[in-house]
Amino acid sequence: MASVTQSESNSPLALSSLRLRPWYTRVNWIAVVALIFIFALLVRVLLVQYNLWQANKLLPLNYWGLQIGNGLTLGGVYALIALGYTLVYGILFMINFAHGDVMMVGAYAGFFVLAGLDATGFAKTNQYLTLALVLAVGMLVSMITGVVLERVAYRPLRAAPRLVPLITAIGASVFLEEAARLIFGAPIRVYTKPEFLAGAIIFPGGIPMPKTGAFVILASIVLMGALYWLVQKTRTGQAMRAVATNKEAAALMGVSVDRIIVITFAIGSVLAGAAGVMLGFHNSQINSTMGFFPGIKAFTAAVLGGVGNIPGAMLGGFILGLAEALGPSLLDIPSQYKDVIAFTLLVLVLIFRPQGILSSQLGTEKA
Repeated sequence: MASVTQSESNSPLALSSLRLRPWYTRVNWIAVVALIFIFALLVRVLLVQYNLWQANKLLPLNYWGLQIGNGLTLGGVYALIALGYTLVYGILFMINFAHGDVMMVGAYAGFFVLAGLDATGFAKTNQYLTLALVLAVGMLVSMITGVVLERVAYRPLRAAPRLVPLITAIGASVFLEEAARLIFGAPIRVYTKPEFLAGAIIFPGGIPMPKTGAFVILASIVLMGALYWLVQKTRTGQAMRAVATNKEAAALMGVSVDRIIVITFAIGSVLAGAAGVMLGFHNSQINSTMGFFPGIKAFTAAVLGGVGNIPGAMLGGFILGLAEALGPSLLDIPSQYKDVIAFTLLVLVLIFRPQGILSSQLGTEKA
């Protein structure tokens, strides 16, 4: 049957009908427009840099070093949040749009612990221990929030059509934001940096790097490495990959699917809580809506790298952070357009590689 079908598709009649179709109907015009847009962006970058060189106004090396540092800092935060998206999607095939607000809850928990320790004077005499306590409490509270969210909002809808959990996730996001605003108030809360995180590190060439930025980059890399080790080298990680590949088969093999799903939400929420605390230290302020844009950007990073792929989420986060930091200067546009650059990058990836830069599945058998 396959050979008959193939011979029919290669028949002179089929080939002649294909040739009779107008050429413009056989062109992917969306891809053509996207390629023209990419070419125009490259031309714009070259023209901007050439004009600056002609005017002897090229930006100094330390400026580019600072922007790369800012991009890696943003990328580390985006990557940590994106890992929560990619873990949940890999297991349940749903997008947890409340994940950015789980990060916000952890940032508030860390703030109140920091404020309490600062008021007693403990923070000044025990700076490293204070940082560890703030991080631990922020991660713990985010973990509890994520687990409760899964149990109350998502588990009853596990068998529902995919649109239902998506709408529920949006509702949960709004609920967490408004609850935080009503409980903690609308005013901005200010994180007090420990003295050892104040100031900047000066690299060779006079390139400055805020110490909080260096802390965010190092901590995010360590946490992402720990997650990758857990998923690839432990029995829990093996069970997570089994559930992501086939829930029914994993259950038949003795894996508790509900337990693995709870663990997945807990791990993703722990990483989000760490990102919230680190973002609070880096930006020095938090509010009830702080999770919205980082959450959307982290979802973009997850899509860039391949939703359901852990290394892809890391890569997508750092690419997005660097694009936001370097894009406005390369294109000579206001920094307010960094969001336009981020989502334009998302659209281009969806056009040319919808599965993301890397594969888009957590289960190895689905790749």
